[in-house]
Amino acid sequence: MANRSRAASGQHATTLETQAGVNGESLPEEDTSYLSMGDLSNFAVEGAPVITPAWPTISDVHRALRPLQAEADRVGKQVEQFAETLDRLTNDSRRKPQNDCTHALKLVDGYRKIARSTVQYLREIHAPEKQERASARLESSSRYSYGNSSQSTATGDLERWQQEEQTWQLLGVMLQVQYPSSETQQASSKGYLVRPSKAPEINRYASESDVWSRFLADDDQAWERHCVVEWLKTCAMESGPAIEDVVQDLESDADRGSGLCAHSWLYTKEAIKGQKRLRSWPQALAPDSPGIDTSLRNADRSKSLVTQLDPDATTRQARGLEHQDENYERATWLACWEMVRRGQGWDSVRVWCQDRVESWRAIAVRGDPRHHLSKDGKAPSSGAAAGWQSRTLWRKVCAIAAQSDRANIFEAAVYGAVSGYLPSMKKVCCSWNDYLFAHYNCHVLGAFDEYIARSFPNRLPNGFHDKVEKFNFNITSADRAKSGNHLVTSMRELKTMSEEAKGPFKLLQGSLIGKTFDEFVRNNGALLFQTMSRLGRSRNYTKFLRSLEKSQAEGKLPALIKPDDYQIIRIVTHISLIFEGLGITGSKDVHSPGTENFLDAYISFLGRAGKQQLLPLYASFLSRERAIICMAREIRIVVEHGERQTMMRLMKQYGLDLSRVLNMQLRISMKNSEDKEEKDPGYPTLSVLDSKKQGEMRTIKDRFMGSAISDDQHDLINGFEWYLLLDDDWEETLATGALLYRYLFKLVGSKGLAAAKEISKRVNFSTLCRRRGGNRSTNNGGAGNEQYVNKRLDTFQNLEQLVHALSALEAWQGEVRKKPRDSDMSSPMGKKWRDSLRKASDSVEGMIQPLLHGWLQYSQDESEAVELKQIREACLPEVLLAYTAILNYSSQYLSRSYLLKSMELGATVAAPDSDLAECFVSSKRMPEMVDALAVTSMNMLVAEEYGIGNKKMSAKMGLWSSKEP
Repeated sequence: MANRSRAASGQHATTLETQAGVNGESLPEEDTSYLSMGDLSNFAVEGAPVITPAWPTISDVHRALRPLQAEADRVGKQVEQFAETLDRLTNDSRRKPQNDCTHALKLVDGYRKIARSTVQYLREIHAPEKQERASARLESSSRYSYGNSSQSTATGDLERWQQEEQTWQLLGVMLQVQYPSSETQQASSKGYLVRPSKAPEINRYASESDVWSRFLADDDQAWERHCVVEWLKTCAMESGPAIEDVVQDLESDADRGSGLCAHSWLYTKEAIKGQKRLRSWPQALAPDSPGIDTSLRNADRSKSLVTQLDPDATTRQARGLEHQDENYERATWLACWEMVRRGQGWDSVRVWCQDRVESWRAIAVRGDPRHHLSKDGKAPSSGAAAGWQSRTLWRKVCAIAAQSDRANIFEAAVYGAVSGYLPSMKKVCCSWNDYLFAHYNCHVLGAFDEYIARSFPNRLPNGFHDKVEKFNFNITSADRAKSGNHLVTSMRELKTMSEEAKGPFKLLQGSLIGKTFDEFVRNNGALLFQTMSRLGRSRNYTKFLRSLEKSQAEGKLPALIKPDDYQIIRIVTHISLIFEGLGITGSKDVHSPGTENFLDAYISFLGRAGKQQLLPLYASFLSRERAIICMAREIRIVVEHGERQTMMRLMKQYGLDLSRVLNMQLRISMKNSEDKEEKDPGYPTLSVLDSKKQGEMRTIKDRFMGSAISDDQHDLINGFEWYLLLDDDWEETLATGALLYRYLFKLVGSKGLAAAKEISKRVNFSTLCRRRGGNRSTNNGGAGNEQYVNKRLDTFQNLEQLVHALSALEAWQGEVRKKPRDSDMSSPMGKKWRDSLRKASDSVEGMIQPLLHGWLQYSQDESEAVELKQIREACLPEVLLAYTAILNYSSQYLSRSYLLKSMELGATVAAPDSDLAECFVSSKRMPEMVDALAVTSMNMLVAEEYGIGNKKMSAKMGLWSSKEP
């Protein structure tokens, strides 16, 4: 990571009002810019084409913010909380060994708490809507299918935050499993499981719960899968609908009122009683009773009914129940399956069944060894909870029961969950979580039975393996190490859950479970880059972007993260930082391109969301070059002086080079503007004079500098204003200012003059000198460097003088436009206009004087000398010809003395030591200057002074004074 000194977390609490949502809201396509740049000189792929398109401007950003404002006001606070948590806890990582995840767990817990508080808030808001949606779904559903229900936009937001909370919890589980430490052994208070110890010795008389604990202590893979299973149970408990809602549709079909509380097989019992009354039968009916097959049938006469009411009657007699009782049976077993799926233990299931006079159903759950393990990893040593010596045989019996054709799918699923029989559980899997639970539950119980058979064979009945077929999900130890990723991959290929498995959260959770997070980040980081190139919004940054090898986008893991899903981008960004801090992917100092692309995309989102004060924190995690280019993209929209000072302070605290950031920002802005504006290979001739003449002289164009400043030029101006805040980069400031002026003068059609005029107002030479205390020199580098800086200063000042002269010419023409009618020239209006014209003329004279002697003559090297010569030839002749036209015009309305000034200008151009004549000759405009001076001479001979004369100046004119005939 870049060197950085951490800022206090409170610095991030005060941010801009404009924020943006993180729940996947799409931004307008034309405003999309998610990636930043890396210099091709360091990172380019050989032979890769360099393309140069546009990037979003300030106006683009503001347009994009408007539709996001409502969402931003609601969830923007979470963005700040994530940044504060990251800033507060990252310091701990530098004091911890790389394989210690204690600090990472603190970070994960902080993020999980943020997500949980958001879920609780949204739950309160959307609870009525969610209840209505659940009711509508249950009314239209004919089977257990809540996992596939549709979402409204509002409750979909709640479910996304629930999935985010689950993702952070899963990350904590996987870190705690992979990087156990002394501190994480006390993790039960934080919601994590504690792994049992190997301390107690296991003998033949130990309870099965003790054997289970030792099994988890010995088998690393089993412990990991056990933790994932418990996580899945917690997810089902916290985010699933209430059990009463789940069984509501089946319960209504049972036709006995709400609540599965009584009567068992009520309708079948009535049918049996009816048969006994008809037959006057004193004893219980039997399946072989005469005529029973035809007389004892269900209401629609489609099948025979059981003759007895014990729980095994349907299996033993191969007979059925009344339709209402079958639905009752399905609803009851569905409730039992839901309790098992949600991790409710033996006691909870037993109490629920006792309340409904169905205690026998709870017996099946008694075979699960996990119901005797507390959250702190300790097993009870005695009493009823200690369990039997071995329940392996019971689990095998449950597996056999799960295969019975007479058991409904939910009853078979309960037996399958206890025994680890996978096929029966798969029939009721309605979601990605259900499917993963079924497989991992099967894996864990299968591995446990193998462990018992291998380590404690005397705990099983003699000849058990020879007489009983194994029903567990059977897989070799070598394959088990790959089964997590294999299972996650296979779920994306199933038609029933392919859509959910390819969702962003399940892809992310699957990469954590399958340990393919680095591939996930690499592929989706490449997707961000490729998507932006396809949209055409990042092509202009191609020269600066870190290029991605083709191999980075290859792999089995699909890249399906949408570039505008900022919630996922935020989560992946923070997980990547955690993993790289632990050395799981990349390192603390060298980041993978995928990680940098995610970081860059998230930084782009923060900038567009108005969270500029958070940018330096996240940019400090990028590589040095990427951080500079990324910040260069974002700071252009920070325009307030106070906000700029805050940003400078934060960048300094996080070790970011502001001078290089500003330089890069201007380079990219100029490159972008070049692509949009027509540019001359040299410097185009200024266009100040109009083609039409007034008398013998050409007139000056109205508003020749223009007023339109493009968004890209505004970015240039805003970027240069940052230099006013630099105290020790005098040389860089001058060089940048001169470069900026030269760039604007190079645009064809004088399209850069308005922007140059704006720069001369906002970042002018006098302002820079005041910040330096009026000192033109530098204190660093000695006399040689001082001479170099003074040359830079002269170049910047000379170019600014040209802009001031052009502004004065344009202002003078503005006064000419106000000229009253000839009949009003002697009125007060005419006198007022002449006064204004005189001031404008004098202003032009003052601004022209610096251009007449040694203007733009000092260069750093030969190449710069050639460029400055081109500027002189393109600008000076046009400006001086315009000045001559002004003097001639002013002489008509003010004084003949302006004609003398015109003649003095000609003498200055023709002087032996003057550098002006060379400009006219090289630009082939000397004939125009000669013609202008000839007109001036003629006016001096034939014109009568118009306006108030100047006696002293008239005396100097001598023989040139004459009157018109």
